[in-house]
Amino acid sequence: MVQLVGSLRKELADSLSSCKVLVVGAGGIGCELLKNVVMTGFKNIDVIDLDTIDVSNLNRQFLFQKKHVGKSKAQVAKESALQFCPSANITAYHDSIMNPDYNVEFFRKFVLVMNALDNRAARNHVNRMCLAADIPLIESGTAGYLGQVTVIKKGMTECYECQPKPTQKTFPGCTIRNTPSEPIHCIVWAKYLFNQLFGEEDADQEVSPDTADPEAAWNSEDTAARATASEKDGDIKRVSTKDWARSTGYDPVKLFNKLFKDDIMYLLTMDKLWKKRKAPTPLDWQQLENGANPQEDTPASGLKDQQVLGVWGHCQLFQHSVETLRAQLQEKGEGSELVWDKDDPPAMDFVTAAANLRMHIFSMNMKSRFDVKSMAGNIIPAIATTNAVIAGLIVLEGLKILSGELESCRTIFLNKCPNLRKKLLVPCILDPPSANCFVCASKPEVTVKLNVHKTMVLSLQDRILKERFGMVAPDVQIEDGKGTILISSEEGETEANNSKFLSDFGIRNGSRLQADDFLQDYTLLVNVLHTEELEHDVEFEVVGEAPDKAPPPQTNQEEVNSITNGNKDSAQPSTSSKARAADDDDDIMIVDSDEEEEEGASSSSTAAPGASSGTKRKHSDVETGEASTKRPRTDQSSAAAAADDDDDDDIIALD
Repeated sequence: MVQLVGSLRKELADSLSSCKVLVVGAGGIGCELLKNVVMTGFKNIDVIDLDTIDVSNLNRQFLFQKKHVGKSKAQVAKESALQFCPSANITAYHDSIMNPDYNVEFFRKFVLVMNALDNRAARNHVNRMCLAADIPLIESGTAGYLGQVTVIKKGMTECYECQPKPTQKTFPGCTIRNTPSEPIHCIVWAKYLFNQLFGEEDADQEVSPDTADPEAAWNSEDTAARATASEKDGDIKRVSTKDWARSTGYDPVKLFNKLFKDDIMYLLTMDKLWKKRKAPTPLDWQQLENGANPQEDTPASGLKDQQVLGVWGHCQLFQHSVETLRAQLQEKGEGSELVWDKDDPPAMDFVTAAANLRMHIFSMNMKSRFDVKSMAGNIIPAIATTNAVIAGLIVLEGLKILSGELESCRTIFLNKCPNLRKKLLVPCILDPPSANCFVCASKPEVTVKLNVHKTMVLSLQDRILKERFGMVAPDVQIEDGKGTILISSEEGETEANNSKFLSDFGIRNGSRLQADDFLQDYTLLVNVLHTEELEHDVEFEVVGEAPDKAPPPQTNQEEVNSITNGNKDSAQPSTSSKARAADDDDDIMIVDSDEEEEEGASSSSTAAPGASSGTKRKHSDVETGEASTKRPRTDQSSAAAAADDDDDDDIIALD
């Protein structure tokens, strides 16, 4: 007779009380997960999270209360979870999981790792650490009513990076600066403007007219005679935006006339841009003030944030927000900077006003503060019950692993509505590792197309190895027979190389670079493919990457909705009118049906009755929201097993 401890077999209950597990993230999913873990019987738990508690967390992260605002999420989550099970041994780390202290040996202390993260960089890192330590990893993600849980085990399943995740779509600088055609272009421009005026200046976030726009091809010699911009303080100067703004004392009217009058008039001189487009209409503060109609901006009924102000209303909002931000800057002292935050009212007011004024100039319908915040702050509503369901599924998959039944683990999707089989929870058989994966393959290798005469060593390190391939501290050696060290993770050793081009080190078409990350116990061989034909504003391409858009779904399949997780570390704004780059909570993810980051939760359902139930639907990258085509399962026994899992119309069998 089987002995039970509660609802678990005694052997499994004993295993739970003795094993050590790691929970990465203590936010929306993390709070629910930690509570589930201690109440299931796990006794030795480590939890790590870098965040502190914010008021906005309190509606769904139930381990936190108002008195905890500003405190460490990991520490407070530990204290709250101990109230459910005082005998549990919980260790909390208020730190980043990417800290070098948490190396492969640290991960090897655990029997199981459960992720509740909020950005791709951390997900990639934990994926690689678990592969290096050969520890099972359970990934998860939610977006509104949708969610996903999957299991990753070295050599048995796909890793987090097996399916290419398309990079977030970005717009050329000339579109943002010269020819915006969608509200999101204006919102991106307004966020750039905030940084240019009050924050950290970035050369890639310039807001002035782009005279290098290849589409313009105008005669610069005629500009002075044709431009009618004033020669007062509001005129275009060849100085940085911030320096010019400081010289005016951040005068709101002068800023307004430069940004919305003089710069626009300057754009009009680039007449080739407007042959097939409607030309923008400059705004003049004095004219608007003289013609202001008090009735125009009288508050309408309804919520204030959902009202759309008139042009003069946005002018006043612009003036008030600039004055408030100027005062904040002065308060912080000389040389200080502000950081844009969607929850900071003056910062949000500034972006709302600036974006809407630019929309009006370019003949677009203006947006409410609520709409602008949704796009600029990249917000997808978080549903507490979705987090709870997903956290429960994580523990159920964990119990399978600890029972030695890894082969019965599944990728499980939570849908918003029942599918054709009347199910909200849909299991899919785990796919084997991809032979072409640049992370978990036996010899990871990639080919990168770039211009060796224009690509600097620093760009190779930061943009390609760290940003694109997820390395933390890469060391790069040229396979030239001499073992030339191009990049060293030791501070100061190769900094002199940073400003040099790859060609300066004899790197050319066909050269091979060996990149090692000792923290991740990861080696990547990079084949260099030299080209001078990259598109404008494209620094490099990875050969063989997935296309930006997945193929259309087959007939009889339900619609695929792509979901992605948030990226709180990313400074990039949302880059699609439909996209919402995720907010800084682990349970908020991008949803984009066209192109675009918590692990990809796909809301598509299984194939219609009669279709092969062994065919796995498209995964979406939970960070980019892009679906990537999955291989159909041809193994008949696997298909039959999947069909068996699908027999019950109301519940889902998880074993």
